Amino acid sequence: MSRIPATMARLQAQQRRALIPFVTAGFPSPQETAAILDALVEGGADIIELGIPFSDPMADGPVIQRAGEQALAHGVNLARVLQMAHDFRQRHPQVPLVLMGYANPIEAWQRHHGAGSFARAAAAAGIDGVLVVDLPPEECEPLAAELRAHGLDLILLLAPTSTDERIAQVGRLASGYVYYVSLKGVTGAAHLDTAAVEAMLPRIRAHVRVPVGVGFGIRDAASAQAVGRHADAVVVGTRLIQVLEQAPQDQRPEAARAFIAELRAALDAVSSAGG
Repeated sequence: MSRIPATMARLQAQQRRALIPFVTAGFPSPQETAAILDALVEGGADIIELGIPFSDPMADGPVIQRAGEQALAHGVNLARVLQMAHDFRQRHPQVPLVLMGYANPIEAWQRHHGAGSFARAAAAAGIDGVLVVDLPPEECEPLAAELRAHGLDLILLLAPTSTDERIAQVGRLASGYVYYVSLKGVTGAAHLDTAAVEAMLPRIRAHVRVPVGVGFGIRDAASAQAVGRHADAVVVGTRLIQVLEQAPQDQRPEAARAFIAELRAALDAVSSAGG
């Protein structure tokens, strides 16, 4: 069974927001991934999204594209990502782990290993949820059923342009949490409009029963706190990748830990203030 619902329920009972960092598996190198994931947990991450490198990541901005290209250059494929997830699960039995990526690597895995093989492999590796960026609700029911059969959640996306009909459709299929992309465009875009996020969340919650996480545009403690006043979870990816890029090699895990700890403290300040 997925660890995500219990984690979200515990945080909601404590009136705390979930902090969900994203990192690309194999970035900056496969050898560093384990230490970086451990550092995210130490910094206060509640759930981790682990990116599957892909050669054509159409929703990603230049920062995450670079990270994916670097991981691919190191030979990181879906099989290696699943091994990294398996190793993480041995070290952290309770921290939910979500695979985030595109349909192509999953479809290639299924063609090679057979129908339903991806969900089985993900469950065996200790994965809790899967987010497929380019798989719309109209096409995701077979994968959703396979994941459910193995106790995994399908995390679906919503955007500022989502209609009420689309929100309701996502609400019928989603489990774990829904990821609200707060900006039009690719990851790393700026100009986060927290007032627009605040206005959109009641529309989403009218149709969606699972918690709502907000990502895209979260860059620091202030933006995390602003979104955390309204959302159930805050997702940060691009800025974390930049932190890793900018840190000296021997200081990358500590830089990641410190950055996540800063966001964690900001979100907990919202909770303690009753915001």
